[in-house]
Amino acid sequence: MSNFLITGGKKLKGSIQISGNKNAMLPIFAAAILTKEKCVIKNVPDIADGRVMLEIMEDIGVRVKKLSDHSYELQSDIVKTDLNPNLTKKLRGCVTLMGALTSRYKKMTMEHPGGCVIGKRSLDANLQVMRSFGAEVKIGKNKDNVPVYRVANKKNKGANLFLEEQSVTATENALLMAVLASGKTTIENAASEPHIRDLAEFLKKMGARIDGAGTNIINVTGVKKLRGAIHSVIPDHMEAISFACLAAATKSKLKLTDIIVSDLKMTLSIFDKMNIKYSIGKDYLEILPSKIKAVDKIQDGLWPALPTDVVSPFVVLATQAKGTTLIHQWMFEGRLFFIDKLITMGANITLCDPHRALVTGPTKLQAKKVESPDIRAGIALVIAALIAKGTTQIENIYQIERGHEQIVERLRNVGADIKKID
Repeated sequence: MSNFLITGGKKLKGSIQISGNKNAMLPIFAAAILTKEKCVIKNVPDIADGRVMLEIMEDIGVRVKKLSDHSYELQSDIVKTDLNPNLTKKLRGCVTLMGALTSRYKKMTMEHPGGCVIGKRSLDANLQVMRSFGAEVKIGKNKDNVPVYRVANKKNKGANLFLEEQSVTATENALLMAVLASGKTTIENAASEPHIRDLAEFLKKMGARIDGAGTNIINVTGVKKLRGAIHSVIPDHMEAISFACLAAATKSKLKLTDIIVSDLKMTLSIFDKMNIKYSIGKDYLEILPSKIKAVDKIQDGLWPALPTDVVSPFVVLATQAKGTTLIHQWMFEGRLFFIDKLITMGANITLCDPHRALVTGPTKLQAKKVESPDIRAGIALVIAALIAKGTTQIENIYQIERGHEQIVERLRNVGADIKKID
């Protein structure tokens, strides 16, 4: 297994280009199944999750042509609708294939998908979506007691759907079903994240009729067929936020380019309260060295609140702020469990319960040997290692590389002492 070796304490300087949005890429790949024509997807992040998604799609017959490290041509010629469980256990985002396959091919089968271990992650909202469009859902178990979902829908009819939770993947599956459903569909209590907006833009290029994506009420008028399209994935706002926390925590001057500034409003609001200095332009954010102060509370929430995926970097940032900050992560009961690794590095953190932690700073972190439990905790540990005195070894870096393209090269380019070893 490969590890990262990171020697901390260095001030970083330069610019980092933000990659394409991982959470937009996955449902956009799935949406390419909705037409028999070729689709070209650009600005694709070169990460493990993308490669797994394409492998799953190739396994069922999608023709995948790599045009460059960041662009692919996809053409759907499905030979089967049963997803390979050995592949789906690696990636929760493949759940959007449930909507795509059922929408065009009327049926599909998949085991409960894998991904980051951050708490209970049911598919109830996704199954609600499928049933709302008239699908029959049968749930069985495999020999290892893992749920197996069999979905069939001979007549895909438009639906008036109020989601039981503002689930991103459920909203995506609803869009994938609605665009080819007969009649009109209204999706209420829809998720409104930037990657929902980007999926809708791609579907509209394919000929879909969608109004309201990016809000909590989406209206769709179904069409009989979709055409091929060319689309460039939007920048990853969560990667931008993580790198912004990295720059602030290491008191470095870093310029983040190719971003959508309007997607960072809540983060910049928190930065203002923490006395973090920055400048912004049309498509960049530059973080400046600052004396960071604690805030009473940092809390994630439904968009446009702070995304849950960036809570982990904010925990590390809070260790370098003067005073005590309450971190409240309400969505996943396992998101904060990586904190014990920060405590071994010298962080002054009290885990009050699975959802709340008190972080007191500033503290001088010390290098340790740690393991990355998931994508977001992994990048947080990278930030901690860049702060810490000495050389930190991070194991299980596959989790980090699942969501961050060429992290070693990009950080070394701005002065970080980081290398990947076997």
